[in-house]
Order: sequence, then structure tokens, then C-alpha cells
Amino acid sequence: MPLWTARDAAAATGGSSISEWASTGLSIDTRSLSAGDLFVALRGPNYDGHDFVGTALERGAAAAMVDRDIPGLSTVPLLRVADTSAGLAALGSAARRRSDTRIIAITGSVGKTGTKEALRLALAACGPTFASAGSLNNQWGVPLSLGRMPPDVAYGIFEMGMNHSGEIGSLARLARPHIAVITTVEPAHLGSFSSVEAIADAKAEVFLGLEPGGVAVLNRDNPHYARLAAAAVRTGAAEVVSFGAHRAATVRLLNSVLDPHSSTIDAALPGFTLRVRLPVPGQHWVMNVLAVLAAVRAVGGDPHRAAEALTGLEELPGRGRRYELSWRSGKLTLIDESYNASPAAMRAAFAVLAAIPLATGARRVAVLGDMLELGEATERLHRELAAPLAAAGVDRVFLVGSAVSALYDALPESKRGGLWRTADDVIDELLRFLRAGDVLTVKGSRGIGLSPIVERLRAESVRRET
Repeated sequence: MPLWTARDAAAATGGSSISEWASTGLSIDTRSLSAGDLFVALRGPNYDGHDFVGTALERGAAAAMVDRDIPGLSTVPLLRVADTSAGLAALGSAARRRSDTRIIAITGSVGKTGTKEALRLALAACGPTFASAGSLNNQWGVPLSLGRMPPDVAYGIFEMGMNHSGEIGSLARLARPHIAVITTVEPAHLGSFSSVEAIADAKAEVFLGLEPGGVAVLNRDNPHYARLAAAAVRTGAAEVVSFGAHRAATVRLLNSVLDPHSSTIDAALPGFTLRVRLPVPGQHWVMNVLAVLAAVRAVGGDPHRAAEALTGLEELPGRGRRYELSWRSGKLTLIDESYNASPAAMRAAFAVLAAIPLATGARRVAVLGDMLELGEATERLHRELAAPLAAAGVDRVFLVGSAVSALYDALPESKRGGLWRTADDVIDELLRFLRAGDVLTVKGSRGIGLSPIVERLRAESVRRET
């Protein structure tokens, strides 16, 4: 079955097509485009997708959505619309209208993608499930994901991110979720907000899109729970379901046992208890899974099947994936947290690092980059990482960026591995320092670009094996 035909796409967008075509997917990037996709030529601050229409068609795109003429391509399958960004949103809206899928929206300061992936796994055990790929959670990612959703799935899961007020509200109105999950509210994106309370209010915009009878799923342990619950009720949520260790939580943590490679969770749901065995470590995963169980219950899925499915959970690249690397006649443990960072996520990463036992003479090492978008709190929040690093028993800290200079100053001299401007600058010193048995975490905001460190370490491991 095609995902979009020329006729359906034209009706959805108010556009026109001079030829018949049918697409099996939807893409906004020729680098990840698959044969059969409808390519949408979006404009960004530094590019124009119309320049890549020819490339998209050469790579097998079924058609391209455009809002201007493409020289030399007047006879190829094109969907002409007034504006491609609005056209993409229209496709997403049409996909939502044509489906009876139960929709779950997930937002929060941290844990969005991990919770989304865990919920995808859990609900797939209950029925056909679709979830947005990666971190497609912004003004283009959400309509793109909606437009990719097959009309016959039982559950659809969509991540929603933001860095300014009003953004989540527009995404929620587009997706019209039956369930809205807020994982937690923490001091992230403070550069765009006056307070953490303002961040909570921006996250609460997800309730503006709730369908009648919709359910809000909230972290009962978060200090902003009451504020979020009041916003949910005020905007029409029929029920507030909570999760956490708090005795009043709907899905309540009874006990958790964490070891270096796994987590075991005992949780109480209304009328029964569940044990979930996760093949991933960390208290942050405990909270993610409680949110998943709450969402499964709220959407009408089977929590028992969900718990069984979660035994197959895996860490995501850049978000805690672990590698055992060959290193100087031994092994080096690398934890890749390079995708993003916030104060809460940093503390969670340090806790995981602390839980890994060390061989005699081995060390815990952290390579940390700037946490971006923290505004006037930037210096303080970086400086405050010194205490949890000490509590985690981290032996040496290598720092990359400019904001982390506040952390460098707060560290005792014995723990300072150095302060560098870029990831490329630190790598040679890091390679000289690391030895077999060490455990290393690499974490920073995506904009500071620490992933090349992970790639280089993995490449060095392969080189040393050959």
C-alpha cells in the first residue's frame, strides 16, 4: 500500500501534480532518502532543499514537493504547493485525520527519546506501533513523522521538543494526542526562559492538543508536578496519571536494584504489581520505564506484555551506548553520551559511571563538553557539576568548550585532565592518558561536537586489533 498518492497529497496540501505517482515514504533529506520517498524541498537558514530535488529523484524519490520552478525538471513528478513547510505540516495533519491510531506525545527536559524508544518497544507487544525516528521532535520533525505514519497502526508515539515558548503547543495541536507524557522538568533551555517554572509552563503546552477524554502522564516526584497537573486539568485532561516513588503515584516504584549492566524494577499499578528486568543500567532508566508503564496503562495496552518486551531494551547511540574496546593489551570501557547534555542528564551519566566496578589501577574518566542554552545560569550550573563528579569517584576530567571553564576552576587540581577548545584538540592527550581497565564517559551538548572523540576511540580500538 502506498503511503501517499499524487491525488491524496494534492488534496492534503492544496497543491497540484501534473503526473500520477505513489510514494512509500516521506523525506526531507537526500542523505537519508529511500527509493520511493516523497521528497519535501524545505528551506533552512543555510540551505534550500530545492537545490537537491534533482539528487532526490536520481536516488529514487517517487516525487518531490516544491514551491518554485526547478530549472530542467519541469516534466518530472512534482507536487507544486504554495509553501513547502506549510505543505509538510498539511501532510502531517492529513495523516492524523485519516487514522484511528491512539496517539501518545512525549516531552520533557530529559528522557524524551529514551522513553519514546522504550514505549515503542512496550506497545509493539500490544499491537502494531509506529514511533518517530531518532529525535525528530521540532517544527519539521513532528509533521514529517506524522506524515510517515501508516494509517492502520494501533499506536503512534511522537516526541516533542522545544527551545522557546509556544513551540510545543503548535506541535501538540497538530498531533492531537490521546496521551500526553511529560518525563520531567529540569533547568534546560534556560537561555530562552526566565525560570524553571516558565519551562514547566512551556512543557504543559502539550496538553493544549489533547483529544477529548485525553490523559496526562506526569512525574509525581518532580517539584513541578502540581503546576503541571493543574495545567492539564485546566486545559481539559480527563485524567492525570502519575509515576514515581511518591506514595500517591498511580504507577509507584516499590524497589529498584541497579547493577553495572542492568536494572530490576518492582512497581505497583492499580490492582497489581509488576517486575521489570532491564538490560540497561541507571536510575534515569527506572524513571523512564515507570513513565512507559503509566502510558501503556493510559492508552489501554497490556502492562504485563509491555514489561516482558522491555527485556529487549537497548541503549541508544550517543545516549549511553556502551563499547568494550581493545586497548593496550586489555579492554577500555567507553560510554557514549555524546548526543546531548543538561545538568540532570550529566548527573545521571555520572551515576552510571560510578556504578561500574574498577580493576586494580583502573580509573573513571569523564570527557565533558559545554551544556548549551542555559543563559545566565551557565556558569553556576557548570560549576555545580564538580560535586556530583566527586561523589561518583571520577578520577580525571577532560573538558571541551568555553562554558566548562567554570567547572575546570571548581575541580581540584588532581582531577583536571585539561581544558580544550574543540574535540579535535583533546584527542591526542586523551589517547596518551587512557590505559587498559579505564572506564570513560563522553558527554556534552550536541552543538559542542564530542562524537568525533567516540569515533576516534573506536577507530583506535579497531586499529590495535589488526
